[in-house]
Amino acid sequence: MAEAKKTEKTEEEVIGTHNLKPGQSKPRKRVGRGHGSGTGKTSGRGHKGQGSRSGGKPGPAYEGGQTPIHMRMRKLRGPTKKTSMPFEPFRTQTQPVNVDDLERVFKAGDTVNPETLAANGLATRKGVPVKVLGRGEIKIKLDVTAAKFSAEAKKKIEAAGGSCQVLGRSDSAGA
Repeated sequence: MAEAKKTEKTEEEVIGTHNLKPGQSKPRKRVGRGHGSGTGKTSGRGHKGQGSRSGGKPGPAYEGGQTPIHMRMRKLRGPTKKTSMPFEPFRTQTQPVNVDDLERVFKAGDTVNPETLAANGLATRKGVPVKVLGRGEIKIKLDVTAAKFSAEAKKKIEAAGGSCQVLGRSDSAGA
């Protein structure tokens, strides 16, 4: 008689509770299979109401009967009024550059404009106007050209002997 080959299985090949992953040991719930199954008749959905219906699921804005947040929030009127419409397409965009940054990067007597600001890494967003703000101190004379100036920045630059030129204007009045 031929001897049967004895095959030994390694621990990895043997299927048992020791090598099951989470969620594999519990069989799926079979609903609607009669009263004795425990999930017959209404199949765990309860009686009546939205949750018992096929396809009945509240939408993403539903808050349990409470007035949803998109209806509680104020209606923001006017496409150009910045205070009433704080959404990006309607907001005036500017890149801030402070006077202490100007003093740190530029030398006395330099001309500062959007191109030189971008070259020095201060205003890198293309197509977005630059507004010079008044944080810090400036002691060097600079000729600054930008889309806008805060009142404090203009005062500090002119006190240091420099000039403020608003883009698109021939005079040096700030916006």
